[in-house]
Amino acid sequence: MAPIRLAIVGLGKIARDQHLGAIDATEGIDLVAVASRHAKLDGVRCFHEIGDLLASDVEIDAVSLCTPPQGRFEQAKAALDAGKHVMLEKPPGATLSEVYALEALAKEKGLTLFATWHSRAAAAVEPARGLLAKRKIRSVAVEWKEDVRHWHPGQAWIWEPGGLGVFDPGINALSIVTRILPEKFHLTRSDLTFPTNRAAPIAANLAFETDGGVPVSAEFDWRQTGPQTWDIRVETDEGPVVLTHGGSRLVVDGVQRIVEEDREYRTLYRDFVALVADHRSDADFSPLVHVADAFMLGRRIQTDAFED
Repeated sequence: MAPIRLAIVGLGKIARDQHLGAIDATEGIDLVAVASRHAKLDGVRCFHEIGDLLASDVEIDAVSLCTPPQGRFEQAKAALDAGKHVMLEKPPGATLSEVYALEALAKEKGLTLFATWHSRAAAAVEPARGLLAKRKIRSVAVEWKEDVRHWHPGQAWIWEPGGLGVFDPGINALSIVTRILPEKFHLTRSDLTFPTNRAAPIAANLAFETDGGVPVSAEFDWRQTGPQTWDIRVETDEGPVVLTHGGSRLVVDGVQRIVEEDREYRTLYRDFVALVADHRSDADFSPLVHVADAFMLGRRIQTDAFED
């Protein structure tokens, strides 16, 4: 199979920090073009927007959308209509209806749609999933706290409707929990804290319950300074199972089992190559469903204005 000729749409922070290096390290895929309103990349054809790219003479097989979720539906639809496979950065879209529409369109066209959840590709996630399938779970507690000023400097879109606010990182935790727990779970309480000058929450406290009645709590906060916290603690009948550092480390019954470097995006691009080769899609939207539920059930709490 010839390498996939890929175009990146949106050459911002996440594309430069994660995607470019991962593409370069992945066999079976070559970056041949970029569409970005504010940046260019040496060595490949560059366009202002995806419409210009798709109308050009550059031959591509797939696009990787690294743009903000608002407006991504139109970009993904244009790519699918043009016969291109599509890889979506998380979150896959701004609404549930649009991502399900993209899934249906990809199926109709016989194309690959890959809704990526990079935190699921962290080293400890699959081992934790296998371990928890063999234990009785008593409770789950998620603590996901980071400094928005460090991770999203000057990115106004995250505070606008559809940008998700603190759920932009929080959905990473939900992507892990939906993967590792053997039971499905549903939301029972949602407290969302909004700065007076923002349209999206800066913090969230959520309570869930699994189908079997196991309590699951999640605390997300964007105001943390100093060390960042990305932990999931699962209490079981045989002792605690703890994922830290965003899922890259695993501690079982107090003993550290896994410590690995960041390889998430390399895994995603390897999986994308395999999906295209097999004519398959991977479009699990369950983390976004939980975020939508949090907004629907959310009790709004007002806090002071927040300035970047």
